[in-house]
Parts: sequence; structure tokens; C-alpha cells
Amino acid sequence: MNVRDTKAAPGDLARRLVPDWLWELVEPTLPTPRPRPQGGGRARVNERAVLTAIVFVLTSGCAWRDLPASFSVSAPTAHRRFQEWSNAGVWQRLQGAVRRGGLDQAERVWARSVLTAAAARLPARAENELLVMK
Repeated sequence: MNVRDTKAAPGDLARRLVPDWLWELVEPTLPTPRPRPQGGGRARVNERAVLTAIVFVLTSGCAWRDLPASFSVSAPTAHRRFQEWSNAGVWQRLQGAVRRGGLDQAERVWARSVLTAAAARLPARAENELLVMK
């Protein structure tokens, strides 16, 4: 089973944080997980659930360690994936997708909020590459 196809964190909050339109923009930008050379191990946490946890931390301003357990994603996993995705240029590609259009006003505002919050958490080098949209 593909981890990206499994059900994301349940609840209305999860769907408000990462609505379907946002997930459809982000999913193609995510890097393909590398296979583990030793095999086995724990199954990778659902990508949409991780994105939901990341968006919560970014937009709420809470510390990674304060991520509520209700997201079913550990704080270290959310932070590690944020770093992986940042290094892979996910936020820059999302910015490009938002700029290409096709979103209504409310969707653009939410996408810009997420991107602005991501830029604030990025290292200075990466933050400079992510030019927050006006």
C-alpha cells in the first residue's frame, strides 16, 4: 500500500489545515522516499498527516515539541520531514504552483500564509530563496 494513499489524520481541523486543493498542489512536489538499505523498520508515516502536522506548527506558531498527539505524528517526525522537504525545495515548488494560478482568493490567502510561515522557519539561506508572495 502506498503511504500517500492512506487516510490522513481525521477531523475537521485536518481538512481545514490541508484541504484537498492544497494537498493536490503539494503531493506532486514531495520527494520520493528513499528505500531503506537494511529493509524492514517502521512503515513511513502518511505524507498528508505529516503535512497537516507541519502546517499546524507553522501556522499556529507552536514549538515542534508542542505538537498535539491528536495529529498522530510525532514532533520529531514532523520536524525531520519539514527539514527533508525544505532541503528538497518543496516550499519553493509549492510557491511556483500557487503563482501559476487556478486558486480562488481564499485559497491563495491560505497558501500564502503557509508559505510565509514556512519561510519564517527555514534557515536563512533557504528563506532567501523562498520569496514570500505579496
